[in-house]
Amino acid sequence: METVELLNSELHAALRMRPAHQGADPFVRIVVGEFPAAAVACPLLFSKHAETGAFYAGALMGFRKGEWLIDSPDGRPAFRPLEADREGFFALGESIAFDPDHDRFADRFAGQEGESLFDAQGAPTASLKAVQNALGRLMANVEETDAFIAEMLAHRLVEPIDISLNFDDGERLRLDGLYTISLDALGDLDDAAALKLFRAGHMQSAYAMIGSLRHIALMARRRNERLAVPA
Repeated sequence: METVELLNSELHAALRMRPAHQGADPFVRIVVGEFPAAAVACPLLFSKHAETGAFYAGALMGFRKGEWLIDSPDGRPAFRPLEADREGFFALGESIAFDPDHDRFADRFAGQEGESLFDAQGAPTASLKAVQNALGRLMANVEETDAFIAEMLAHRLVEPIDISLNFDDGERLRLDGLYTISLDALGDLDDAAALKLFRAGHMQSAYAMIGSLRHIALMARRRNERLAVPA
């Protein structure tokens, strides 16, 4: 479990952080407020928390740790999850805390390495404001996300998804422990249930998840294209 410290502009005036590690974890937790932007860039799926077994929603950014396969037409990813910006930071009530042992803060007081969190006047820098924004948006969407997942489970719409991929270099890859929403079960809902989900905004989120599955094949193609490029 992380040991966290409350962020303080005086105590941590010299604190610096490294940019978030893009693609460090291929499956990143997201909230429903991110669904519209994420669904046009990568697959949205459910997984279960390793300790509690509770479902959570996430965006699949690659097939292996450190791999980034979503579309980046101008050198920037088409979708950047809020979790990437808040990495190493936590919301504690109205305050922000950070994990001093997180590798984002390695050598955190050494010279000019990394990005400053506070300016000379003790005000948040643009980097810290990005963290504040990410934490605020995540917290604002937690309740709605939990409600969405609860409704999907209550209506028995969640089902395991089989992702088995073969690549041009002969590698076979299988991703286990992932779930999606059953399009058939969604279509079998009675009118009252469907209307309730629609009015709550859950139907839109459900179809966003289902439609995003097309990105699995696109990401596999990008991986094969990279394999074809000489090292």
